[in-house]
Parts: sequence; structure tokens; C-alpha cells
Amino acid sequence: MKLILAIVHDIDGNNLMSALNKEGYSVTKLATTGGFLKAGNTTLMVGVSDEKVQAVIDVIRAKCDRRKRMVVNPNVMGNIESSMDPFPVEIDVGGATIFVLDVDRFEKI
Repeated sequence: MKLILAIVHDIDGNNLMSALNKEGYSVTKLATTGGFLKAGNTTLMVGVSDEKVQAVIDVIRAKCDRRKRMVVNPNVMGNIESSMDPFPVEIDVGGATIFVLDVDRFEKI
């Protein structure tokens, strides 16, 4: 058995959860916050058999598109000089970060 942790953009979270439920997967949703730009994220936890891992990842890939977003000087490096000169920067948002973990034991009570 595997536990899939998928960290996705808030915009994609509900659609992804619905798509996974429609395919018959039980999903637990956690509200989380990303470190970059303090953007809202959703972490979904899905427990599946080893054989179904790729099918879940395929659903995640289909529902979580990367897209461009303009931000004004995200000041990623914390450089004081760069914070004095605001300018728009195009960055990628969305997509998913996926972790697949082995599960030693699973009980549903």
C-alpha cells in the first residue's frame, strides 16, 4: 500500500479532489500554505494499492496545470537593493508536488 501526498495550488484543489472521488479514490484534504509567495496550497492524501499509484498520478497531472502569473518583485533573495526597484516578474504557479510513501499498516475504524 502507498500513501500519495499531492501538494497543489488552491485553485486546482477542489477540481482534483472531485476528479479523484469520481474515479473511486478516497481523499483527505489539508489546507496548507506554501513558502514561496505565501500562496495558498491544498495537500491531498490518497491511500492506494501499489498498482493504482500511476492512475492517481495521471489524474493529478490532468487536473493540475502550470500557468504563468505576474507578480511585482517577489524579493526572493531578500536583497534590500532589489526591494527598492519594483518590477513585474513572470513566474510559474500551479502544477503539483507529489510524494509517494510506503505504508506499513492501514486501518479504517
